[in-house]
Amino acid sequence: MVTTAPTRQARAREIAARVTDPEIPVLTIDDLGVLRDVRTDGERVVVDITPTYSGCPAMDAIRDDIVLALTAEGFADVEVRLVLSPAWTTDWMSDDGKRKLVEYGIAPPSGVAAHRTGPIRVALAVKCPRCGSLDTREISRFGSTSCKSLFECRACLEPFDHFKVI
Repeated sequence: MVTTAPTRQARAREIAARVTDPEIPVLTIDDLGVLRDVRTDGERVVVDITPTYSGCPAMDAIRDDIVLALTAEGFADVEVRLVLSPAWTTDWMSDDGKRKLVEYGIAPPSGVAAHRTGPIRVALAVKCPRCGSLDTREISRFGSTSCKSLFECRACLEPFDHFKVI
């Protein structure tokens, strides 16, 4: 069996993809869909990231973490670019990332973002990530971060964050 070492670009992507979100540390930036592209140009590594929303305060920490992760693995020349277009959408989140949210106690986004063409599914209820009940209510449109809202489960009486569909 012949195996080949990953290319420099693939290795850089692997490393960047493992960087976690500082606000939801069980998710990687790859799970979130924030990691858009990784390319190499000679010795330089260029990483493109897209914020979950304009002005997201986590982007500075994510940028620094990407640079630290790559330089720790021997990539000396790293540039992280903030790419605003197209705008990030929860459609870019991986299924694995949504599963991790539930395990962490955050209801994942359900449905698709409004920028899609065709019928838009309307979420009638948000499922409690703790007990699975659909008997929930929104307490506040904004939760612990701007991309989440705060809900309460009427069945188990526990509050929980819901990652909004964006």
